Amino acid sequence: MHVIHLTILELILVNIFAWLIIHVSISYICLRLPDSFYESKKNRLESKKKELNFYEGLRIRKWKTILPDGGDVFKGGFRKKELKTLSSSYLTKFIVETRRAEVTHWLLIPPSILFFLWNPMSIGFVMVGYALIVNLPFILIQRYNRLRLKPLLSKQLKKEQRRGNSIGTFGV
Repeated sequence: MHVIHLTILELILVNIFAWLIIHVSISYICLRLPDSFYESKKNRLESKKKELNFYEGLRIRKWKTILPDGGDVFKGGFRKKELKTLSSSYLTKFIVETRRAEVTHWLLIPPSILFFLWNPMSIGFVMVGYALIVNLPFILIQRYNRLRLKPLLSKQLKKEQRRGNSIGTFGV
């Protein structure tokens, strides 16, 4: 049962404004956390074949390019639409940024519960549905990209070590 009673127009405006504040705030906070927060201390470069097969079954490769990349909304953001280089330092950063994006999208889902405070029950469930529909595809894309990038990074590190110009990549 909602606690705050608003007119239809007020509900629409409050819902739009609330989502805007939630998206911008959480995204900004996640961007400002240091890379070390997103770096894995475990060296798990093995591919999770089952998970990768699941994502390929969803045909992520076909539809991921049509979704927007919010990586450059804020100054200091990182675009993940395409690989710019194959250097180990860039791939390491890209992997960290997939974690940052995944965490951000996971954190954007729970605030949908707040919408039950001022919306009728049915609209509250619509807001929860919105949070899931809008964020789950991005979570899947980040996980899929990371699973594909880790073996690539491993190969690149070996190649750079053979050349003698290896760059330290702790925490990938």
